[in-house]
Amino acid sequence: MLTRAARVIAALIIVVAVGAGAALAADPPEVPLLLQQNQFQPAEVKVKAGAPFVLVVTNKDAKAAEFESKELRTEKVVPAGQTVKIRIRALKPGTYPFFNDFNKETTGRIAAE
Repeated sequence: MLTRAARVIAALIIVVAVGAGAALAADPPEVPLLLQQNQFQPAEVKVKAGAPFVLVVTNKDAKAAEFESKELRTEKVVPAGQTVKIRIRALKPGTYPFFNDFNKETTGRIAAE
């Protein structure tokens, strides 16, 4: 039979172990994407298929932009001179187009390999 102190210590160890695992799972890799002079740079972002990631979009233009992808079901306004982070779920292999909804000629794509 465990003493009360032993049960408390065991519970703390479990909480710390679960918390550490959750912290590791909560930190997907960050992938930079720059919007400058009405162009996404790079125009094609390569990511690992089957793994979630965070797209870090920096808008260097003087006007706000809206990152949008119908295939990814994602849209996010990126104010002028600001950076936003967009969490993207694990993708199947393939290409996923995106665009600036405020200037639809500004396009790019994500290639999940």
